[in-house]
Amino acid sequence: MSNISALIKNVRNTMRQDRGVSGDAQRLEQLGWLLFLKILDEKDQELELVNKNYHSIIPKKFQWRNWASNSEGITGDELISFIDNEKKGLFANLKKLNVRENKELSEIVTSVFNGSNNYMKSGYELRKVINHLNGFDFKNSEDKQLFGNVYESILRELRDAGNKGEFYTPRAITKFMTQIIKPKLGEKILDPSCGTGGFLTNAIDFVRKNYIKKIKDETVLENSIEGWELKPVSYVLGLTNLILHDLNKPRLKYIDSLKIEYNKISNKDQVDVILANPPFGASIADGVETNFPSAYRCRESADLFIVLMIKLLKKNGRAAIVLPDGSITGEGYRVRIREKLLKDCNVHTIIRMPTTTFFPASVPTNLVFFDKGKPTEDIWFYQHKLPEGQLSYSKTKEIQFNEFDKVFKWWKNREESEVSWKVNINDLENFNLDIKNPNIVENKKILSIDEALENTENSLSQMISEFKKIKEDLKDEN
Repeated sequence: MSNISALIKNVRNTMRQDRGVSGDAQRLEQLGWLLFLKILDEKDQELELVNKNYHSIIPKKFQWRNWASNSEGITGDELISFIDNEKKGLFANLKKLNVRENKELSEIVTSVFNGSNNYMKSGYELRKVINHLNGFDFKNSEDKQLFGNVYESILRELRDAGNKGEFYTPRAITKFMTQIIKPKLGEKILDPSCGTGGFLTNAIDFVRKNYIKKIKDETVLENSIEGWELKPVSYVLGLTNLILHDLNKPRLKYIDSLKIEYNKISNKDQVDVILANPPFGASIADGVETNFPSAYRCRESADLFIVLMIKLLKKNGRAAIVLPDGSITGEGYRVRIREKLLKDCNVHTIIRMPTTTFFPASVPTNLVFFDKGKPTEDIWFYQHKLPEGQLSYSKTKEIQFNEFDKVFKWWKNREESEVSWKVNINDLENFNLDIKNPNIVENKKILSIDEALENTENSLSQMISEFKKIKEDLKDEN
């Protein structure tokens, strides 16, 4: 692990020396298409060994093995021209790739290179980056496993690249929601705002662990997993993530989900399972809202996604989604959307999360679980608490999967308590789901001045300690 971590650190430090790359977001985009091309070539080589009739869809000249794998290969201006030349370059050719024999993978490659850029201006620095990446052997199962763990940390960096969690959902959250939903082999599983593929890879892992018995089961699984993503950087990193999870032809579409024609979604388009963290507060394309029924038209992306996901779910299908507080309360169109959700679906459970769960965004969020086909009668609420003694989640103190142990235990034998409560739909006003726990007895003890000062001092001391750790982490990265 340490060697692979060191290689990634060397890649990032080398990119920082190039005048064309500005900021983490561009470094990640650059790393994304390079990794994609290398991993795709190694996957091609594996397939060529087991199938003599297999041919890579990448033109021979642009296969990683033929221009990048030799550490003494092309460099400097020659390398930049090889990649950027408007007619003969790598980008120009892969943007217009059209291989009839393997149309699906061909479209994936063109999507990647139409949505990516080569920011690096120095062919010498780019050659160094490429040589570092050649330190990974994705055909080696141990290297692949170790890199998969490091890749998770790369995806987390998107959260800190100015995107405010738009691309990354904490792994503990995706794993918990997937294990609650329990996707089965053969069920169609969709994430219509999949980012870097966290929910999809967790679904893959869950199905493999519990259902895969034969080789043909893998084909069924691969044809059952689908994601949609609009942002080019997360799309490329998501594709790479799925390929690392041994999907040969990931069903990941580079599309704006909200532009899908709502009224043309038919039974054949519907899915059994939806796992998603739809973007909230994100800008949407002009006129997109007119694609939806007039009662639900708005400019808030998360609310439109609720309407879309209800439509996409089969009868008896089930969903687990992340929603901000703004979507479970509010007036106007939000009342109508919640009414539709509660009448078309059985919203059986809402897990209320601390505001810093999706650090650095400080937004109160909820994990909402529902089944389509029957109206809601009773809703169970559960208040997830921060670990004892912890004031907030942060970059150095993310939410951990073992924190959900109590939730799993409660899920099987539900009882009301200081952290859980049940509400009948008839008791809701305007279908408002921002319901406080009625079982909490407020502690009305009046503190003495000395006690209040001691509590304040302890809180400040803990905050200063956390800030110092964050500062040290930032120094280490730079």
